[in-house]
Amino acid sequence: MITGINHITLAVWDVGRSFDFYTRVLGLQPVMNSLDAAYLTAGDLWIALVRDDRVRSGPLPEYTHLAFSVPPDDFARVQSELESAGVEKWQENRTEGDSFYFLDPDGHKLEVHGSDLETRVRTLKRMTGGEREWFV
Repeated sequence: MITGINHITLAVWDVGRSFDFYTRVLGLQPVMNSLDAAYLTAGDLWIALVRDDRVRSGPLPEYTHLAFSVPPDDFARVQSELESAGVEKWQENRTEGDSFYFLDPDGHKLEVHGSDLETRVRTLKRMTGGEREWFV
């Protein structure tokens, strides 16, 4: 039985550049860094950055992305710091709550989100419409 997400691996062109971005710009905690790979943590989540010559040259067109949690009181500051760091925005926020969507140096779609699943569920349950099946 699956008990959770063990880790997320992102293929990157330049491990050093990505290591700098994820530690300096996003504030993830470094565990290991080498020419071929780096391991970082974001809370309890382990993220591996792995060198891959086949990395695409830009973002994929679909909505798939990785979202990082930010305390609601820190959201505006974090967004401002990301914008000051020159990250490229890939989408406007179209959901409830605070979200900022941006790209990493390899075009991976990322988000910082200032809410949680409980808040999302509560908001959606208040909305009308019977097309949703709830399990919580």
